[in-house]
Amino acid sequence: MHKGQQPGRRTVLGAAALGAGAAVFGAAGQASAAGRAGVPQELPVPLIVGHRGASGYRPEHTFGSYQLALDMGADVIEQDLVPTKDGHLVCRHENDITATTDVSAHPEFADRKTTKTVDGVKLTGWFTEDFTLAELKTLRAKERIPGTRQHNTLYDGVWEVPTFEEVLRWAEREGRKRGRRVWLHIETKHPTYFRKLGLGLEERLAKALRAHGRHRKNSPNFLQSFEPSSIQRLDKLVDCPKVVLLSTLDSRPWDFTEAGDPRKVADLVKPEGLKWLAGFAQGIGPDLTVIIPRDKDGKLGEPTSVVKDAHAAGLVLHPYTVRNENSFLPADYRRGTDPNAYGDALGVFKAYLGTGIDGLFSDNPDTALLAAAEFRKR
Repeated sequence: MHKGQQPGRRTVLGAAALGAGAAVFGAAGQASAAGRAGVPQELPVPLIVGHRGASGYRPEHTFGSYQLALDMGADVIEQDLVPTKDGHLVCRHENDITATTDVSAHPEFADRKTTKTVDGVKLTGWFTEDFTLAELKTLRAKERIPGTRQHNTLYDGVWEVPTFEEVLRWAEREGRKRGRRVWLHIETKHPTYFRKLGLGLEERLAKALRAHGRHRKNSPNFLQSFEPSSIQRLDKLVDCPKVVLLSTLDSRPWDFTEAGDPRKVADLVKPEGLKWLAGFAQGIGPDLTVIIPRDKDGKLGEPTSVVKDAHAAGLVLHPYTVRNENSFLPADYRRGTDPNAYGDALGVFKAYLGTGIDGLFSDNPDTALLAAAEFRKR
């Protein structure tokens, strides 16, 4: 047992040889082990991923957000990676930094504002790939959705944009301090787009992981991407667990669009699609509507068979994202008329966790952990 592991905690991926159909279920239908052989992990099931840190309380992808998520007890902390002009990996949800930094207040960068098409979407703003790291470090992070999270604006300007290298060093320091490993959930953003610019993400990510000894099967991180080809590329570079992110059923991964592959997410969550994904990934991270659809009124419907089918293929499930505010919740879990007020988030967490998923992303790790505790006792 790894130092810091609590006795009796179930693991996400077992060290035993587990192939397709080898998912193990407890009395409540919760997966206690699934995945590829030789991937020992000390994480509980269901695990809670701090989505961009604790972004419900601090501006996303800042050390304030990451630190708070860790202090709250999140099992894993998420980073989204995009590159700078000079090839450094930085943590932003998007390469468009207009809404998440104070770049618009910097007259020296006024001429960097431009219009680009990223994964088929036309965007006007400022983009990380047009800045050197030194230039990017002159900016400060701010709240992305200030109308919804007004309290987060208190922290506008406090933190810089972190580099991935800084995050790795932070995780090592915190791990030594706490006597246990700090787990990360690391996403490659728009990998096809950046590869066309000569800024391939996977090789840079693999190099950073190797430099910190985080490239092995038992390393404390998951790698994730909405583009299966990015995960396939990473699978050839490093051995740590990998998760293919899946958007809504009617969507198509952008690399599929570029390659002329007609498959949609609806095809990938069928047994044959899941079997294909299991050839190079250990898990999937679907949109929550793939797990429990919403009806025409926006209320939660009945769970699909995706959890059962994914477990049968030997895959874990880390769906995304539950937030506490009414505006993000299913209609039947909203409370009152203020879209920015908290609804019955605990009820929503329990509904999703009750399907047997192995983990869940949340902007509010404290709420998620409170709900998860009930399921970890079973």
